[in-house]
Amino acid sequence: MTRSILILNGPNLNLLGTRQPEVYGTTTLHDIEKMCANHAAAHGITVVFLQSNHEGALLDALHAARGTHDGVILNAGAYTHTSIALMDAISSIQLPVIELHLSNIHAREEFRHTSYIAPVALGQICGFGAAGYPLAIDALLSWLGAADA
Repeated sequence: MTRSILILNGPNLNLLGTRQPEVYGTTTLHDIEKMCANHAAAHGITVVFLQSNHEGALLDALHAARGTHDGVILNAGAYTHTSIALMDAISSIQLPVIELHLSNIHAREEFRHTSYIAPVALGQICGFGAAGYPLAIDALLSWLGAADA
């Protein structure tokens, strides 16, 4: 059976490439999706992408991932620092979730140092820009392979 990963992006990530390029780079979300699709295909896995600016849509996507995907890569954007609901959803879906950020949230404003996602995530990747996405795919695949052994 082919592995499937949900790559879930939160608020404002649809503006990548033009939004604060000094922080987030010039790579667009579409570019990231193409990069991830190529990386996943090279590993024989399927990736499904969803971006929403709405917390409820992200929650619905996490709930729907259960029984559909083998794991989730989540860039929750600013919801990382505010959403107990996302934390609860991750705790409830019984899937490995990797928290991802383009920037190094620990080197930014103090409020960004707190993540409600980190305590329930498999791990966190931050600060590597768009290159963090294939890193997250590799990390998730490594963990899934170890879990199967």
